[in-house]
Amino acid sequence: MKLQYTRKALCSLEAAPPAVRKAFYKQAAFLCENLHHPSLRAKKYSEADGRWQARVNQGWRFYFKIVGGTYIIEDVIPHPK
Repeated sequence: MKLQYTRKALCSLEAAPPAVRKAFYKQAAFLCENLHHPSLRAKKYSEADGRWQARVNQGWRFYFKIVGGTYIIEDVIPHPK
């Protein structure tokens, strides 16, 4: 599977702390290999939108859609607690 980033996701990553960016790219590599990798804890976030949520680390999440053979990363944000 391939990764594609929205402009919003790229801006979010740019604004994120360096440790979060590093963790995100590690998790994105896991996503490309296996959607069900245990550290991702990926789950369907919105059935209506086809939007998924996965874990960057304990405090951050990223949201994506699956379109054909591509994961479209939509946003990377602090976990809404």
